[in-house]
Order: sequence, then structure tokens, then C-alpha cells
Amino acid sequence: MGQYDRHVFVCTSGETCPTQGDVEGFVKALRDGVRQAKPGFEVRVNKSGCFSQCGHGPMVVVYPENVWYAGVQASDLPEILESHILNGRPVERLRYEPGVPG
Repeated sequence: MGQYDRHVFVCTSGETCPTQGDVEGFVKALRDGVRQAKPGFEVRVNKSGCFSQCGHGPMVVVYPENVWYAGVQASDLPEILESHILNGRPVERLRYEPGVPG
């Protein structure tokens, strides 16, 4: 996949994500969590522009798996970090499929 084991994007702009959660805090928490949990594991956590999925936020996307998470809360971050970012197992209860109701 290139130079990173995982690449994480947190929507920090648009009309709704920044108003639905502390998305700047999400970025910091995920960056700090990766650094503390697995030094040397190459994960890049970036702030992102709008994903054009307003109303479903806060949103986080993890590559290379192309897993989108919707309605993420601060309390979900440890599970996303441990299960998916560090160990490659997506958190199905938070998974978002664009265009699929529910």
C-alpha cells in the first residue's frame, strides 16, 4: 500500500461533521493512540475535507480496507483504534455504506 500500514481520514470540515463531534480531538486521540500502542507501526491520521456525506457524521475512513465509519463518537475511538487501525478488524456496528439506508 505504500509507506503506511493504514491511512486514516477524519472529516474535519463540511456542514455537519464539525458540529456533531470534537473531530479535531478525534484526530489527536487517534494519533496519540497509535503512537502509544504500537511504536513503529506506520499509520497516518489526517484531517480531511468533506466526504460529501453530510448528516452521517462524524465520519472516519480507514484505508487500505476502504472502510467508512459514520456517527462516530469519542467513546468509539478506542474500539476503532484497537480493532481496526491496529489489528485490521473493522468495527461492523459503525460501518457505513454510502447509499445504503440504515
